[in-house]
Amino acid sequence: MSPVNRVFAAQLAGLPVFGPDGESIGKVRDLVVGLRLDRQPPRVLGLVVELSTRRRVFVPMLRVTSIEPNAVTLATGSVNMRQFHQRPNEVLVLGQLTDAHATLRENDTRVTVVDAAMEPIRTRDWVLTRLAVRERTSRLGLGRRRASLQVLPWDDVSGLGLTDLTAQPQGAGQLLMLFDTMRAVDIAATVRDLPTKRRHEVADSMDDERLADVLEELPEDDQKELLQHLSEERAADILEAMNPDDAADLLAELAPADQSRLLELMEPEESEPVRRLLAYSSDTAGGLMTPEPVVLAPDATVAEALAHIRNADLPAALATMVFVCRPPSATPTGRYVGVAHFQRLLREPPAELVASAVDTDLPALRPGAPLAEVTRYFAAYNLACGPVVDEQDHLVGAVTVDDVLDHLLPEGWRETGLHDVTNKEEVEHA
Repeated sequence: MSPVNRVFAAQLAGLPVFGPDGESIGKVRDLVVGLRLDRQPPRVLGLVVELSTRRRVFVPMLRVTSIEPNAVTLATGSVNMRQFHQRPNEVLVLGQLTDAHATLRENDTRVTVVDAAMEPIRTRDWVLTRLAVRERTSRLGLGRRRASLQVLPWDDVSGLGLTDLTAQPQGAGQLLMLFDTMRAVDIAATVRDLPTKRRHEVADSMDDERLADVLEELPEDDQKELLQHLSEERAADILEAMNPDDAADLLAELAPADQSRLLELMEPEESEPVRRLLAYSSDTAGGLMTPEPVVLAPDATVAEALAHIRNADLPAALATMVFVCRPPSATPTGRYVGVAHFQRLLREPPAELVASAVDTDLPALRPGAPLAEVTRYFAAYNLACGPVVDEQDHLVGAVTVDDVLDHLLPEGWRETGLHDVTNKEEVEHA
């Protein structure tokens, strides 16, 4: 193993992992340590590595040949491809140890763990030798500086036993800092792997918009579990921050009484589109659609249309076309005219009216169209997004290809990844 003096867990987070021949394996998401009953530093058992399929697997430290500032390299051999599951005596350094409250043995000062460092020993094992801690303060008075960071030997800190970590309340500041550079789908995978207590602490610390994004990427059972943990008022706020179609899918999984109560707590303008979506079966165009596509009147300019689809918050699939309708523009709209494709808009002068770029020949889906028909529609017309129009020619929403894929993939695909790399339990990287 390449000589490395000390590696902090936060430095490892997100590093790419490569096989012996340079093939990409995945990214480091956490460290797994086995806590001891004595005061000796705990042994680092291995890494939690996220594969390209979103599956998280355990890689023993003995398989690691080098840790560089920009990558981790594995030795020749096999990697167990089973989904990582934490054992009772194991602790996730980033997921559980950071933000934990502890005490300095020397003077009983209360501190918070900010990071942890591992070092190799002569047996080729790695141990967690150092902790970066910051003194806990009840509040910062005027002119008072934030407590300085200290890096101390593991033995200088107490209160980090397995019982302590599972019983004490923790903040989530350090973990949320790591999430800043991660996509919502990757955060969701991390949150799923956390113990229930820690998962709740992270959810409590997230702002509503971020938690809504993460909740949309979780499997249904995890969505319901987290939503039930939140107060009803905050749960309603989270549902308001979610895309209406995702909020409707989640509410559809709840008991009717819970569903009605949360809808009543939501703001009327936020709950109304969700109520409309709940009226459709989940496997129809109406149940798949979002009621918030880009809708413009025929007399809008091409420049206005491009400005709308340039919005960074607009999902990529919805940005592929503008829906042209007579007023009113909120769904259900006035009479549906047609769609203006993004590529066509790029070829038109900015001052030209959108009406001149409308495609009136593209058929529209009906709200009751079954999933099979919707799938054939997208395949036939090579679309990323398509209109849903009712019998009175009102645009009621738009279906995007990602929503179609969500319903075509096998149940539970979020837990197992996009696809199973192999049916074997081990894969040879040599």
